[in-house]
Amino acid sequence: MDKVLSLLGLCARGKNLVSGEYSTEKAVKQGKAELVVVGMDASDNTKKRFDDMCSFRNVPIYFYASKEELGKAIGKEMRSSAAVLNKGLAEKIIGQLESQK
Repeated sequence: MDKVLSLLGLCARGKNLVSGEYSTEKAVKQGKAELVVVGMDASDNTKKRFDDMCSFRNVPIYFYASKEELGKAIGKEMRSSAAVLNKGLAEKIIGQLESQK
């Protein structure tokens, strides 16, 4: 399985992840999000909104996988976005994402 997705799953099991647009946005605005991952097949509107929000608050954002894959990785239905709340895990995931570029 994909390393990034399995790390996201690990975050979800350890309660270090929130998913769904509303929860992700709330985590970013409250300064709790260390990393935001948005599905590549999310709507352009969604991508732009999170991109703007994250760059404004200096939260790293990556567009990765499909909404279905994101949801499956964290044991939920389709999810267009997720926020990692743990700094160490966020850094590990960013490392994986960077190495795949």
